[in-house]
Parts: sequence; structure tokens; C-alpha cells
Amino acid sequence: MQTYLVGGAVRDKLLGRPIKDQDWVVVGSTPEQMLAQGYQAVGADFPVFLHPKTKEEYALARIERKIGAGYNGFSCDASSEVTLEEDLLRRDLTINAMAMDDQGNIIDPYNGQQDLKDKLLRHVSAAFVEDPLRVLRVARFAARYHSLGFRIAPETLTLMQTIVANGELTALSAERVWQETARSLLEDHPEIYFENLRACNALAVWFPELDVLWGIPNPPKWHPEIDTGIHTMMVLQQAVKLSDKLIVRFAALVHDLGKGLTPPESWPSHRGHEKIGLEAINTLCDRLKAPNDCRELGLMVSEYHTHVHNAFELKASTILGMLNRCDVWRKPQRFADFLLSCKADARGRTTFENCEYKNAEYIWQAYEAAAKVDIKAIVAKGYLGKAIKEQTEQQRISLIQEFKTLYKK
Repeated sequence: MQTYLVGGAVRDKLLGRPIKDQDWVVVGSTPEQMLAQGYQAVGADFPVFLHPKTKEEYALARIERKIGAGYNGFSCDASSEVTLEEDLLRRDLTINAMAMDDQGNIIDPYNGQQDLKDKLLRHVSAAFVEDPLRVLRVARFAARYHSLGFRIAPETLTLMQTIVANGELTALSAERVWQETARSLLEDHPEIYFENLRACNALAVWFPELDVLWGIPNPPKWHPEIDTGIHTMMVLQQAVKLSDKLIVRFAALVHDLGKGLTPPESWPSHRGHEKIGLEAINTLCDRLKAPNDCRELGLMVSEYHTHVHNAFELKASTILGMLNRCDVWRKPQRFADFLLSCKADARGRTTFENCEYKNAEYIWQAYEAAAKVDIKAIVAKGYLGKAIKEQTEQQRISLIQEFKTLYKK
């Protein structure tokens, strides 16, 4: 029985990056022997065990064979005769197909170290096409290591296109697609994930509402980059600079889906795209089974981002209407995230990347002014039922108007 550190831990150790999780492969053992040594069985589809002390995962070396569609369409041979090289051969990328023994020696049968030096994300074998999840995983690795100069090898991108063309991507579960997407959104360059999915035609399969945005023009005066798809990726880049929250980055991704529904004869104008996009966002979130907080902020940013862009022209009553519909009184932090998303949208345009964008601060200060209304005092004066709400609204509008007047001075 021999154990080897494998996969991401070896890769990141060689790259000098922090190691989050350690996975181990066990060669020459059986499930019975693992259990006898105190390991706890946790694998449902193949033999994976938790170490009795460290609780790290130890998997028996295995060979997988394709027997059906999708991510789970494999049979598994985890007998004690399976070699380390056979186990590494089934992995996705050469940089993930290295192992380290207990002496610190690197076992690298598929030239992963050379691909690390060349900054290439390259498949290990032709069996790469058997697992559709690898399309998303490779795109995610491209996003993660983009700042280090990594790129997908052309021949690997070709195999990703083959997987999509074969219709295998539709066999993935929404949960797995969302998991890979959420992890990619939290990388430093999530736009690379979506750009690579588009390059292999996968974006149209799981994100058709997003895919159609490329080629749709915006008014050059406000969008020197013109293309809506490019603008969306620029907004996502700005969201990364402003927030590490998944909901903010997701909202940046979907804020302009309504522009994909503008009739071509109306281009480059997109009148009403804010509300038109709500259905597209809901459809996308339903397909991906996205969390409610991502959906809610995405809908909010879509519907009201141009309100914030036009903040200084809004009436006090219009500002209050937006504050009410965004439920700022119960969820002020979400409203702060909403304003960050609007700021990302404003900056996600060529030559506007460093604009000051006082609009968000202005709307937040309007909220703070309106929040000073004392509802308990209104009740104490004897107002009942609807009259309480009416008085609250009137006083909030007055305070917002007062703030607006003082702000202009």
C-alpha cells in the first residue's frame, strides 16, 4: 500500500500558491484494508475514505470507463492492481495529473511540469471528451490562472468544442453547472470563464441569454466599447474590483440581459431594457437553480440601474419609490450591494473605468435622510392603519427633497 499526494495540491505547490485542500491516492490497497486501518468510507460511486485523524480524502487508485451520457456515465475499476500512472491518466489536465510521494519526489508521467512552465492548460488524453464537466472546469482554471499567463491549449479547446457539439453538455445537472460558475465568479478574472465558454460554444447551451449579447450595439456616446457582450465582461471586471461578493458579481453579469431582447431595428437604443430583462434573468436563474439572493440582486440591478445613473434628475418621490421597492428599510446591506453593482456598470465602459460616479453616494445619502423618519412618533400622534404609511411616505419625501436642495448648494 502506497499513498501519494495528487492533483491540485501538487500543482499549486509547484506554482508557489497556497494549498487549500490535500487529496491523496492509495495504490495497492482494498476497501477492506482501508476500513481495517480506521479509515471512514464516504464515496458512493467509487472508494473514497477519510483519514482517521486528518479527515483528508484518500481515494483508491482507479480506472474509469465511459458507459453512458454525462458526468456520471462511468464504470469504475478500483482494484489493488490499478497503477498510479493509470489513475493519473484519467484526470483532466496534465497540470492536475501529477503526484508526490512521501519523499517529496514528483511523479509526472504526462509532462505536467513542462505545461506549468509553458503556462498551458492541456488535456491528458483523448478520454477528456468523455466528461462534459471538464468544459466548465477548464474554463474555470483559465479564469483562476489568467493572471499568471495561463491559456487553454488550442487542441484542448478543440476537444471542448467537440464535447459541446456532441450534445454532452446538456447531460450535466444544473447544480454542477452552478457550482462551477459560482466558483468562477469568485476568481480574480471571472470574465475569462465566460469568454472561454463562448469560444467553445458552451455559453449558448447553458447561458443563451448572455451569449446573445455579443454583437448587439450600444450608443457610442455612452458606450465607446459599443458591443453589449464586451460591456458585460467589462462590468464584471469592475465588480471584481469593488466587491468579493458572489451576488454583486452575478448581478453585474446579468444586469443588461434585456438588451438581448431589443428588436434590431431599434439598435443602438435599448428603451425599456431594464424591465424587459427581468424575465430573462428569471429564466436563467431557473435553469441554473441559482440561489435566491443572486436572483434578487440581479433583478434589482436590472430594473433600477438606470435610475441610479440618472440619480440627480430623479424626483424625491421617484427616489422613495425605488427605495421602497428595493426594500432598503429591511435590507440596507443588499441596497449597498445594489449601488456597488450600479457603480460597476458605470465604470464597465471604455474610458469610464476610473470615473468617480457620485450617483451611488447621492442615492445612499438620500436613503439616510429618509431613514430619519420616526415611525413611532407618527403612531404616538394617533395615526392608525393606512394613515401611518401615508404620513411616513410624506415625511420621507420631504426629507429627501430637503437633502436634494442642500446637496445642490
